[in-house]
Amino acid sequence: MCQSEEVTRAVLARNDGLAASLRSDLAERGVGVVNLLSSPGSGKTELLGRVLARAGERGVSVAAFTADLATENDARRLARSGAPVKQLLTDGLCHLEARQVRGHLEGWLPPDTALLFVENVGNLVCPASYDLGEHLRIVLMAVTEGEDKPAKYPTAFGSAHLVMLTKTDLAGPAGFDETAFAEQVRRVNPGVEIVRSCARTGEGVDTILERVLAVRDGAPAHRPPLAPHPHGHVHAPTAS
Repeated sequence: MCQSEEVTRAVLARNDGLAASLRSDLAERGVGVVNLLSSPGSGKTELLGRVLARAGERGVSVAAFTADLATENDARRLARSGAPVKQLLTDGLCHLEARQVRGHLEGWLPPDTALLFVENVGNLVCPASYDLGEHLRIVLMAVTEGEDKPAKYPTAFGSAHLVMLTKTDLAGPAGFDETAFAEQVRRVNPGVEIVRSCARTGEGVDTILERVLAVRDGAPAHRPPLAPHPHGHVHAPTAS
């Protein structure tokens, strides 16, 4: 093993330890954590804004982190939902790490939070290797990105508990073949659910909220072949 591989493994091992600790701490508080991964331009910010707003309408206490290399544009967009939102600037780092999430949570996360959404940096390579202490990892892809994306990024799609196909209103004009896409997904992640979504029409918004709430309330998550962690759900605290 070359030195760079040893360093990489050490960094990932340290991150995994921090992520496991964070997941345990948040589980004790009844907080379900959702890690959103996608390429830039998948529409995940707009879709997340819709999910946050719908959660508010249903009386579910939610919060969100959004990560970018620069600007606070996405945080401003998400804040329109009325949910607490915090921007994480990575200063050039192409992914988030568990230490960053923990550091930004301290003194900020509202005590009654049921769900914390983490919008990762727009990238399907580096973020796929880093567990953030999530209970559910969702990988999103727009119909404009091509049916073979899962084959090109098997680590990301192979570690997803749930896959979301976005911008479905453009499937026709884009000539997108959903059957071929589903076959590609299942080659790298057999049995994973694929949810169709469209921020413009609201398609999939209630479905995604129901899925993450179910895991938060104790339902077992799908076990992907490249599972980012062994325990896919969080138990809400028992009322005293």
